Amino acid sequence: MKEIDRYKYCFVCGDKNPQGLKVKFFSDGDIAKAEYTAGSDFQGYKDMFHGGILASLLDEVMIKAVIARGLVVVTVGMEIAFKKPVKIGQKILLTGKMTEQKKRIILTEGEARLANGDIVATATGKYFVADEKMKEKLQESLEKGQ
Repeated sequence: MKEIDRYKYCFVCGDKNPQGLKVKFFSDGDIAKAEYTAGSDFQGYKDMFHGGILASLLDEVMIKAVIARGLVVVTVGMEIAFKKPVKIGQKILLTGKMTEQKKRIILTEGEARLANGDIVATATGKYFVADEKMKEKLQESLEKGQ
């Protein structure tokens, strides 16, 4: 597994964002993966991980599956289905994959599981391949994976 490029101030993956999650994403060329332990700073209800942060993690693992293929994209939309709550302190295992490309539109699927294998959320995403001008702008903050 190779670490996927990150954007230094990205809330999810950036290592220079002081409020960020600093998650590292890896790919085998087809599937993007990451792990994150639900921290108390991101509670929704008492002792429960906030669903919006879980949605951000799923968006990121799906977009990383596309970035790992050398494409620069932006999120157009996503759908998420929450299956089970995540408690503070639980480890979340994230996976994402690209499922289809229709010209400049990329479709993806993502999944979040607990360490015991329980699925806590699934998602689908739609991403738009950046034109050259946008690609240049987005790559200004790119850092290569380790």
